[in-house]
Amino acid sequence: MRSLLGQIGHGAPPSLAAGSEPLPSWQEILQTLGFQRGFNTTTVMLGTTLLGIAAGIIGCYALLRKRSLMADALSHATLPGIALAFMISAAIGIEGKSMAILLIGAAVTGVLGVVTIQAIHRHPRVREDAAIGIVLSVFFGAGIVLLSVVQSMSTGSQGGLSRFIYGQTASMLTADAVLMSVITLVAIISAVLLLKEFALVSFNEGFARVTGWPVTFIDLLMMSLIVLVTVAGLQAVGLILVVAMLIIPAAAARFWTDRLRWLVVIAAIIGGLSGYLGAAVSALLPRKPAGAVIVLCAGAVFLASMLLAPRRGMLAQGFQRAHLKWKIARDHLLEQLHERGAAGEAVVGHEEIRRVMRMRGWSGLRTGLFGRALAFQGWLSSKSDGLRLTDRGREQGGRVARNHALWEQYLVSHADIAPSHVDWSVDKVEHVLSDELIEELERALDGRGAVQGAAL
Repeated sequence: MRSLLGQIGHGAPPSLAAGSEPLPSWQEILQTLGFQRGFNTTTVMLGTTLLGIAAGIIGCYALLRKRSLMADALSHATLPGIALAFMISAAIGIEGKSMAILLIGAAVTGVLGVVTIQAIHRHPRVREDAAIGIVLSVFFGAGIVLLSVVQSMSTGSQGGLSRFIYGQTASMLTADAVLMSVITLVAIISAVLLLKEFALVSFNEGFARVTGWPVTFIDLLMMSLIVLVTVAGLQAVGLILVVAMLIIPAAAARFWTDRLRWLVVIAAIIGGLSGYLGAAVSALLPRKPAGAVIVLCAGAVFLASMLLAPRRGMLAQGFQRAHLKWKIARDHLLEQLHERGAAGEAVVGHEEIRRVMRMRGWSGLRTGLFGRALAFQGWLSSKSDGLRLTDRGREQGGRVARNHALWEQYLVSHADIAPSHVDWSVDKVEHVLSDELIEELERALDGRGAVQGAAL
């Protein structure tokens, strides 16, 4: 029995853990991050970092011009150009695996794909998203067919052309990295020098046309830079994932700023960091594809930005909405209590509080929590027979009531709205009126003698 069990155990397939990669040591991690893991690894990391910076910068304009899907179609349209360049090079006796020749072919069919999309969109009046879908699928299908033709050629296999689909950063040669770096630097310099022109066309194309700017030429330059970055990224992340490098850093940077200059800077930092960390992780874990890891790093930064950005992040906006709801509910309660106090009721009884609850749609638990919280913060004091406003609460309640009356009087006097139709909208606005806006309302109403009518 033991021998039988031993034979079964000996013939059993290896476990998943047996095929897993060993984790790198801290020394290896520090060496890799410090560009001390050899010349080839350093070259690849520098190349992907520059690519990420360029993709982040150019991606900002693609995002603002709503050209994200256009970049996706462009990347897929490069595949037939790569295959055709290899076939033509082999036919005339040139080294078909030359990176420069393959990238030229990719750029040609990429531009052809963009021109085809524009032609289909403008002349037969097909929607742009439909034109993008048509060109993307047809060009990519043509590329797959051409790759099968290359594989059947007498020159041998595909010559490594399939790596352009998913990318193969680890096989990047020094000459390839230098070429990619040159393309990347050209894109960065062009985007920085043309920042004003690109911003004008991106934000107000109609104004740019009316004032005489060459919008078509500027748009063509922008698309040319997208082509350059797409072609440069084919070796690193592949034509399927290169669109992620163009869009994700820019989309992540959008959570952190509303200014274009800072958007470009932050997107460049996120893109460069993604390329740097992705190449480093791939060097530490050789079985992990660098292109996919780079995109995953960019996705992780995007997720963190979406959650943690101080103004536009989900957590910050959730907190702001909760704070606004709390402020509105607090002001409503203080306003109601102030009105009862102004009518001579020093203490608002429990029956009146329940009436306010029904009017506002609050539950008893919510009202109790509000009451305790406001008492803790010093807005009101709790008595056995009801609630009493403190001086601070009375001041805030009077302010909200006066804002309500001012805005109501403004709508009646200036917007010609019937008094019976203004209460609902005023109830929403009274909590967000700033001191400056209140002064402006008072000045506007003072000329018509309406401020006294709004005074409490």
